Amino acid sequence: MLLRHGGEPQDKRMAGIRFEVRGETIQLDQLLKAAGLVGSGGEAHAAVERGQVEVDGKVEARKRAKLHAGQRVRFGREEIELVSAETR
Repeated sequence: MLLRHGGEPQDKRMAGIRFEVRGETIQLDQLLKAAGLVGSGGEAHAAVERGQVEVDGKVEARKRAKLHAGQRVRFGREEIELVSAETR
């Protein structure tokens, strides 16, 4: 489930998204698509290949990296905080 917080982002500030992870993990490409940041898995793969996606502050090269609650993903001006659906 996607939970947006904060107001409209200012020019240089990141917009914040809280995303509930159901189960243990979510794949990076699936997260980008589910969060509405890309329109398809292919777009997600291309963004990762171009080095546009960071996980916990480091560029992530694995398109299907397994992500867990507590991690943060940056793509463009969006930052996604992964939270557990069970501990919401």
